[in-house]
Parts: sequence; structure tokens; C-alpha cells
Amino acid sequence: METVVYQFLIEVPRAAAIWSVLLVLALGVLAALVARPELAVSADAEPVGPAEDPAATVAADLRRYAGEVAVAASGAAQNARRRRDAWQTAQAELDRAWAAYDEAESAARRLAGVAALPAPRTPRTPIEYAARERWLHHAAMAAHWRGDLSARQLCDVLAHRAGWDPRRHPAEQEVVLARVVRDGRLAAYRAAAERERDAWRAAELAADAARALSTEAYAAAERVRPNRLSAPSRVAAGRPAPTSLRWRPARIG
Repeated sequence: METVVYQFLIEVPRAAAIWSVLLVLALGVLAALVARPELAVSADAEPVGPAEDPAATVAADLRRYAGEVAVAASGAAQNARRRRDAWQTAQAELDRAWAAYDEAESAARRLAGVAALPAPRTPRTPIEYAARERWLHHAAMAAHWRGDLSARQLCDVLAHRAGWDPRRHPAEQEVVLARVVRDGRLAAYRAAAERERDAWRAAELAADAARALSTEAYAAAERVRPNRLSAPSRVAAGRPAPTSLRWRPARIG
């Protein structure tokens, strides 16, 4: 019993002294952290890098923008060339369509003059009507293979629809066929003219876009040139502006 009491009297003061020392150290560390908060950063934290230069950032942005505008200007120039080639192709097609229509119009006008003459008299026999029908079918097939009659028009001729009468004399049938061919070529010419106008408008828009982007690309390239230090910046740096940077009136004549 005395040994236990002895150990208790010895160990308790020692423990109290140890806890007092630890408490003093903790209070000292806490006071240091309050006085200098930057010490609270952990040792394994990444160091903060140097601040970026605003001028370098602006220069990098200008270079990136100049590169993007240059690429866009190159693409716009290629598109303008393609649009111009397409317009030239449409213009050539329009010229061919007009030539074809002019030829068909001349043929229809010539046959219209011949139609004013009285039709030759032929016997009205089944053989004659069969011959007239064969002639009409042959002429219609030839016109279809030339591209002067559509498939639907050819079907009308073979089925004797839409005013096609195989009993007419071949001279009359030839006049009717020439008029149908002329009307078809006129419709083709008008369609070609519409395509040519659309191609022209597209080429003009593409050319305008290419010119605008080319101008912007040149201006952007000028802004990123290393020797483009403005005059106010040099004056602010303590050096006078050179004569070449001073404003001069434009010379006339």
C-alpha cells in the first residue's frame, strides 16, 4: 500500500510537468501561426509561379488571332476560286443552252413557213396511216435520244396523248415536233440562266468575303510585327519618337 502511494506521489507531478511543457509549446506554435499566417502553408504545397507578363499575354493572343485569320483567309480565297469556276461553268452552259434554243427557234420558224403551203395529197388508207404513225414514232424517238424530248413527252407521243395525232401528215407532225423541241429548249435556257445568276451571286459573295478576310489577315499580321512599338510607348520610355513615326500630311500630285 505504501509503494502504491509512493508511486502515485512521484508520477503525478512528473506527468503534470510534461503536460505543462506540451501546453506551453502548443500555445507558442499557435501564437506564431496567428502572427505569420504564411507559415500555415504545408511543405508539400506547390510553389506559386511568377506572375505572367500582360504584354506577353497580349502578344500571344495577337499571334494566335493572326494565325486563325490567315487560315480563314486562305480558305475563303480557295472558296472564292471554286465559286468563280462554278460560275464560269454555269456561264458556258448558258451559252450552249442559248445556242440550242436559237437553233430550235430557227428550225421552227422555217418549218412554220413551209406549213403555210398546202399539204400534199395522199390516199387515206390504213397503210398510209400506219406509215404516218411509224414516221411520228421514229421522229419522236430520235428527238428523245438527242435530248429534245423528255421521257414523259415520248410516252405521250407513243400513246397518242397531249394532242399527238398519228393520222396527221408528216409535214404537219414535223412542225408540231419542232415547236415542242423549241419550247423545251427555251425552258432549258431559262433554267440555265437562273443557275448562272445564282452562281454569279455566290461568286460575288465569296469574293467579298475573301477580300474582307484578306484585309483583316494583313492587319492582324501587321499588329504582331516585332518592330511595331507605338510612338507614345517610346516617349513614355524617355526616348523621343523618330521622325518616321510622326504624322505627316499626304502629298497631292
